[in-house]
Amino acid sequence: MIDQQTPLHTPFTAASTASDVLAGIDLTGRHVIVTGGHSRLGREATRALAAAGASVTVAARDTAKAAAAVDGITGAQVEELDLTDPASIDAFAHRWLDSGRPLDVLVNNAAVLFQPELRRDARGHELSFSTSHLGHFQLTRALLPALRAANGARVVTVTSGAARFGEIRWDDLDFAAGYDPGAAYGQSKRANVLFTVELDRRYAAEGIRAFATHPGVVIGPGPHAPSRVDSYRQQGLVDAEGTTIIDPAVGKKTIEQGAATLVFAAVSPLLDGIGGVYLRDNDVAELDDTQYPLTPDSIPSMANSAMLDAEDARRLWELSEELLA
Repeated sequence: MIDQQTPLHTPFTAASTASDVLAGIDLTGRHVIVTGGHSRLGREATRALAAAGASVTVAARDTAKAAAAVDGITGAQVEELDLTDPASIDAFAHRWLDSGRPLDVLVNNAAVLFQPELRRDARGHELSFSTSHLGHFQLTRALLPALRAANGARVVTVTSGAARFGEIRWDDLDFAAGYDPGAAYGQSKRANVLFTVELDRRYAAEGIRAFATHPGVVIGPGPHAPSRVDSYRQQGLVDAEGTTIIDPAVGKKTIEQGAATLVFAAVSPLLDGIGGVYLRDNDVAELDDTQYPLTPDSIPSMANSAMLDAEDARRLWELSEELLA
């Protein structure tokens, strides 16, 4: 909500890690789901939340791969979930509801990054939008009974600074008129924020608060795939030798730093009483509607009014319901 999109000036910084944010917080008895919780940011969020005492369910399409990735993390378990398959989403939700467990935190983390060529799911929807938004939209709604059963639940949806300039293609969500990888990614990330706004509006009174989180630019340590190094170098993400450049002050973070805002959104008491906001650097992001140029080494990641637009949020929710009907 735009009226709550004001920094809290928390004690954390862009350089804080997930462990820093969770210091002194006991999550014993809390139940968490992290989609894609076995890879990169998701795995670090899983590790940190489990280390604080939470029971973390890692929802993944490839359960064998996920189980190997989280092996040794006490408190983490793996369940099958394919966010592009409505039947798989329903089956996952039914298993959870049948277990009788409340759901304290749902972290909608899984995503499809830039796809050089158009890919669609089995229903014909563009893959980034299908995975990042539609799948999580269906999953969250299916898990509402478990979220209501918790004593103050949170839904955290991982977005990116691309939400600032992404646009919803209301008349061509699936790029029938021509595909552009950047536009597809930006649309999916804008959808993440609009979903958060409307989810919080609808369910805050029932104790369910929603947050959209921008983790920063995280490419992880090298060695990087040769096909990506030139692109990373042009973006100022690696140096001439291909070594990752870390500079949290401008959003270039380690995996541990990137996961911090995810877990901050998930459990920090500093966020009690608010919701429907976009977070970055372990705080509510500032609202800035200035039109900044996009350059390879400067992609503004502050919030703007367009990504938080209440009418767009309501429209996207209703459209998503129609697409899943």
